[in-house]
Amino acid sequence: MSGDQKPRDDQTKTARTAVANAADKHASGAPWRNFYGRFKGKTLKDSQKRYLDEDLASLSPGAVDWDVNPDRTPLDLNALFGGKDAWLEIGFGGGEHLVHQAASNPDVGIIGAEPFINGVAMLLGKIRKAGAENIAVHPGDARDLMDVLPEASISRAFLLYPDPWPKARHHRRRFVTQEHLEPLARCLKPGAIFRVATDIPDYVRQTLEEVPKAGFEWLAEGPEDWRQSWDDWISTRYEQKALREGRTPHYLTFRRLG
Repeated sequence: MSGDQKPRDDQTKTARTAVANAADKHASGAPWRNFYGRFKGKTLKDSQKRYLDEDLASLSPGAVDWDVNPDRTPLDLNALFGGKDAWLEIGFGGGEHLVHQAASNPDVGIIGAEPFINGVAMLLGKIRKAGAENIAVHPGDARDLMDVLPEASISRAFLLYPDPWPKARHHRRRFVTQEHLEPLARCLKPGAIFRVATDIPDYVRQTLEEVPKAGFEWLAEGPEDWRQSWDDWISTRYEQKALREGRTPHYLTFRRLG
């Protein structure tokens, strides 16, 4: 070995470490999180563009994204909702269920997280029509939102017809993995309810395997408990599509232990 071989090796190791560290984080300091899905679909209508321009900023739950909250300071939910119980809907799609729950429960504040901007625009139109004033909207990854939700601050959470990622090699992308469930469990109050609706049998299997590992108990006592929808349920466009295509919805209810 030449006399300068070890210094070169050390320099190479240092360079590789720097590259690895850079790959683990964004320039903002955020951890590197692969996002699988769509941010935008077909061209927005002029009315939807107007909703986004005029309404979205005022519905923000606070500083969520890493570029505006690099220290990950928790959101002040008491100030946001005036001391009301806070609920969370993860991936609200077109917003039907979120607005329905907000209108039916004016004594509760509901935060919705959805990265698909077309769905966000649809929600904003529904909020205008319903006149709901107890909704906050994060137009992005629910993982970033859960980073800054205070510990044990959410009384109820919904995961309704999430992306099924049907191929086996993509199952790790599903929400019902510990990467997502552990942060969710952290921000849920002991005794909080977590509802999951899906029409994909294998998603049911994975949900029943993974959710209890994160500190939840399944509340079903018999088959009707997952075959029948909840009393306050409103069927979404995703559920209607599932029914048209002959798939069977499942309604799973869990309670946060602790």
